[in-house]
Amino acid sequence: MSQSSSESGVIAGSGGATGDGGPGPRGSNRERGPNRERGPARGLGRFAPVLVGGTVLVCVLGYVQKLPCRSVGFDFAKTVTHACYTDVYPLYFNRGLSDGKIPYFDKIPEPVEYPVLTGWFMHLVNVLVRALFDTEQGMAFYDVTALLLGVFAVVAVLATAYAAGRRNTRAGLMVALSPGLLLAAYINWDLLAVALCALGVAAWSRQRHITAGVLIGLAIAAKFYPVVLLWPFVLLCLRAGRHRELLRLLAGAAGAWLVVNVPVMLFATDGWLRFYGFSKERGVDWGSVFFYLVDHGLPAARDVGHLNLMGQGAFAVLCVAIGVLAFAAPRRPRLPQLLFLVLAAFMLTNKVWSPQYVLWLLPLVALARPRLPAYLIWQAGEFVYFLAIWWYLLSVTQQVEGADLGTTLSALSRFEVPGDGISVNVYYIGLFARFLTVLLLVVLILIDILRPEHDSVRGADGDDDPAGGVLDGAPDRLSLRTIRGGLGRSRLQPAG
Repeated sequence: MSQSSSESGVIAGSGGATGDGGPGPRGSNRERGPNRERGPARGLGRFAPVLVGGTVLVCVLGYVQKLPCRSVGFDFAKTVTHACYTDVYPLYFNRGLSDGKIPYFDKIPEPVEYPVLTGWFMHLVNVLVRALFDTEQGMAFYDVTALLLGVFAVVAVLATAYAAGRRNTRAGLMVALSPGLLLAAYINWDLLAVALCALGVAAWSRQRHITAGVLIGLAIAAKFYPVVLLWPFVLLCLRAGRHRELLRLLAGAAGAWLVVNVPVMLFATDGWLRFYGFSKERGVDWGSVFFYLVDHGLPAARDVGHLNLMGQGAFAVLCVAIGVLAFAAPRRPRLPQLLFLVLAAFMLTNKVWSPQYVLWLLPLVALARPRLPAYLIWQAGEFVYFLAIWWYLLSVTQQVEGADLGTTLSALSRFEVPGDGISVNVYYIGLFARFLTVLLLVVLILIDILRPEHDSVRGADGDDDPAGGVLDGAPDRLSLRTIRGGLGRSRLQPAG
């Protein structure tokens, strides 16, 4: 796609660098923008085999981690005991796939509750399995799904590394070697949306605005959460005056989503509405902070209507706050920083926070703040929660109270699983381990935005926003500073 004149000749530090249209770091006026790092040099090149190999290794280990449960047909009690649960195998039978049913169109007692692209992916894998396997089709469905999810993981890693740029080689490895990827890759179909989102950010970094929009629109059609990622694009494009590029992105996203959804919306309306109805009517789920609050001072959250109002209201308030931050920050925030903040806000205020949602954040954390200490603390929090949710479900399944903290720690010191699972109070420790470590990342990224000299990506080399595409090095057109400057000039104008 050809560049417009507004996309060429962007000057280093011209507002993206300093926030006031002045010279950037060291007064540099060298040419900037995505063009300076075209092609494989942008974080890939000879490093790509390392990223692919590392991702494949982690995905294989993730598959091995599920083997104890695979060998017993994913019996629920055993899967929660060994912390190797997956939705893929049981939903093959529970959503009509084992009977050859077509998601959304055929009548199924428990219809597919996912957006359309995920349902079609499930169906295509099922068609392949039924054509190639005569027996053990349920296990084959899991194996083929796991293989394709591993491919999506590789795509997400490479796209993240590409968007990060050649100076941030750590970002790809942070995703590829993540404990969260190992543990959560095969719980559900989230890696499809994660890969599409990562590709969308990579395309945006290359100034492929319509392509980026199409990829993000497909991600929304697969797992609705990426819709919140459009908000940072809106904010940053408004600050940089990049309205044409924003419109291209939004048009691509809307068009891709409509192409996938409209046929099902028109010809299988009830099936299409299943996801939206299920999401609206769903009550407090495990993982959400509301799960704790409903028994600790917020009983109103038991009512789904009140719960939706509180969660969505809190998220809306945080989105407004992120909007204020986007225009008030002394230097325009980098795109991945705001992408992370808005997605973290969505998760922290949500009534559902499943273990596999760690995958949503992985590429954004690596791009927003590629520093290891806080990243490792966050991954430790996710690991604690990963064990806590399954062992709590073990006690729920057995309808027993579960082990207290002392008994749990004693069992762990012997490398054993508490036989009756863990109590709800021990589970709360895991819940807040994840909640607080994500909140820690939020605070650190806020500090990086408000004090950009601490941002490891905007280092001494004069980088502005390697993943920002047309935003990289762009001057400010609308910010709190430019508004104040305009008001000041208007007051100095002589009357009449």
